[in-house]
Amino acid sequence: MAETVCIVTVPTTVGAMAMEKACREEGLPGRLIPVPRSVTAGCGMCWMAPADSREALEELVIRRKIHIDGIYNMVSPR
Repeated sequence: MAETVCIVTVPTTVGAMAMEKACREEGLPGRLIPVPRSVTAGCGMCWMAPADSREALEELVIRRKIHIDGIYNMVSPR
């Protein structure tokens, strides 16, 4: 069975690094990966995390004012 993940896309490399730093500081799971081909994003990097962390990630980007392109649930590209 394929795993569903949450993908957070960002418009810049600086944004990707800010997302990674914020998630690490708050103990949220995930890692930076190249953007899957089925998703369009500005900088080519995105944050991938378990699908059940989507709500926490949404709250994080609002609270930390991290500019994102979008948040998607999808079958894991890895």
